[in-house]
Amino acid sequence: MTIFLKNAKIIETDNQLKLVNVFIQEKKIHAIDHQEYTADKIIDLKGKLLMPGLVDVHVHLREPGFTDKETIKTGTKAAAKGGFTTICAMPNTNPVPDTPKKHRKIKAFIEKDAIVKVQQYAPITRELVSDELVDIKEIDAFAYTNDGVGVQTASVMYEAMLEAQRNNKSIVAHTEDNSLLYGGVMHEGNKNKELGLKGIISATESSQIARDVILAQETKVHYHVCHVSSKESVAAIKMGKAIGANVTSEVSPHHLLLCEDNIKENNGAYKMNPPLRAREDKEALIQALLDGDIEIIATDHAPHTQEEKALGFDGLFGIIGLETAFPLLYTEFVEKQKIFTLEQLQNWMSIKPKELFNLQGNFMKIGDLADFAVFDLETEVTINENFIHSKSSNTPFMNQRVKGACVLTMVEGQIVYQEGL
Repeated sequence: MTIFLKNAKIIETDNQLKLVNVFIQEKKIHAIDHQEYTADKIIDLKGKLLMPGLVDVHVHLREPGFTDKETIKTGTKAAAKGGFTTICAMPNTNPVPDTPKKHRKIKAFIEKDAIVKVQQYAPITRELVSDELVDIKEIDAFAYTNDGVGVQTASVMYEAMLEAQRNNKSIVAHTEDNSLLYGGVMHEGNKNKELGLKGIISATESSQIARDVILAQETKVHYHVCHVSSKESVAAIKMGKAIGANVTSEVSPHHLLLCEDNIKENNGAYKMNPPLRAREDKEALIQALLDGDIEIIATDHAPHTQEEKALGFDGLFGIIGLETAFPLLYTEFVEKQKIFTLEQLQNWMSIKPKELFNLQGNFMKIGDLADFAVFDLETEVTINENFIHSKSSNTPFMNQRVKGACVLTMVEGQIVYQEGL
């Protein structure tokens, strides 16, 4: 099948928008120019933004085991709605994919139901909570993580890093020292005292990053830090880079957009892990992204049922983010504050994640796979139940007005989402 995308605006290296035509043939980009083409399908983008498909390295699809919250089918529909053509699924499922057989079984579910490309993580240790390493070589996942739990024992993390390095794999770390949690449900700051809730100190996260970057320097593994949330964590990452560790990191949209000041009441939509921290932490994360100390943006899409989130801060940690990530970031930081550029968003949300994890996809070159997302930068829409394609709707951004919604998503030349074109 051939597809002709007319009148597309693409981002030039100097952040200028250029009007082009794109011809797609046999799943790949055949031409990016100003020519007219005959094709099986012709779509006039009418000047809308055409980007390489977004990549999210931190997504919870909840299947198997928690399909009341999300499924592979609904989660990948949410990804397509948000412009994501590749997502990476966390292993905190039931059962945990901690053997080759279990890992293959989830990959079979993905093959059957996913409408975007899904990379499936494997855990670092058996059942996520033990100190027994999985067989990294035999499972052969694209990367390994104990997301949601973290590796509590330094020697276990050290051994995991050694084995990952031997097999040319990445260690992806949810950094959280459980001995420092003290039953906390939100950031230890002004707001938790105001609401009478137990706090989580920033050192819960940053102390484990400091431990791990030293181990990463020793083992030479690629070590990636999940959902960085505090200024102290940024300092620990910078320290790791300074001593020669191959350390990279991600920040979630909600930690760039919100802080503890946004929490007005005991509302479960604002309960996430790591928690929303102080305004100065949010500012440090924005600056770290601009400076390159944090390399990418990842949503940590974590769906839960309405009943679970109705419990307020007694409920479960996590919010969804696939559908809302790009429009929220574009509206706040490109259009309003003008501190990010479209070129930067493209790098942080598409180009750089592929580079860090050696993922195939579209780098906007002839011959690349035709993974595309089209965004409407002019029309304002409301984030509401109709906007959300996930099975869950746990987001603090409900009813917010945004621009930059995705109107078309294409995976290897196949349209998997289209609305408003």
